Amino acid sequence: MAFHEVRFPANLSFGSVGGPERRTEIVALTNGYEERNSPWAHSRRRYDAGLGLRSMDDVAALIAFYEARAGQLHGFRWKDWADFKSCAPSAVPALDDQAIGTGDGVTREFALRKLYRSGPADYWRPVAKPVRGSVIVAVGGDRQVETVHYEVDYATGMVTFGAPPGPGAPVTAGFEFDVPVRFDTDRIAVSVASFQAGDLPQVPVIEVRL
Repeated sequence: MAFHEVRFPANLSFGSVGGPERRTEIVALTNGYEERNSPWAHSRRRYDAGLGLRSMDDVAALIAFYEARAGQLHGFRWKDWADFKSCAPSAVPALDDQAIGTGDGVTREFALRKLYRSGPADYWRPVAKPVRGSVIVAVGGDRQVETVHYEVDYATGMVTFGAPPGPGAPVTAGFEFDVPVRFDTDRIAVSVASFQAGDLPQVPVIEVRL
């Protein structure tokens, strides 16, 4: 599958409904207890792009974007308005938002990621589609300069340093990011009359693994 490094119009994704999905296998035992297991290491997000539409011009923009992606064939970027920063939604990304590694004097590449913590449990989400120009990085608390000290691959989320961070130096980052997705339908049905009456088309979008 090809991936197009283009974002679904952010004004159309605003107002959409969606979020993370997990897959859990549950086996009920004869004694009443359960065994639970998940075959997925990472969650997968689903959205409905149709709920962000507010006019027939929005419908036209959606159809143009859909046709350019050839339906389900090509992936694209999606802005999840509920979760698109390395920090809280109301905050501005900072240098120490996320720990992406520790220097060892040899390693030069570090993958962007985001921590989700609640109680005793932690989940590290890989961030493969950072927003261009939004990534700020620090080594040992000292801000680094992009194109001088490091480069960012905005198609993979990899940060590569010119010189490897020293042993024990914490590597941290702040950033905005998109979700890699594709359309989850080969058909979009729009009724002009029903749309004007408030009946929006369903346009499912699903996260893709990279």
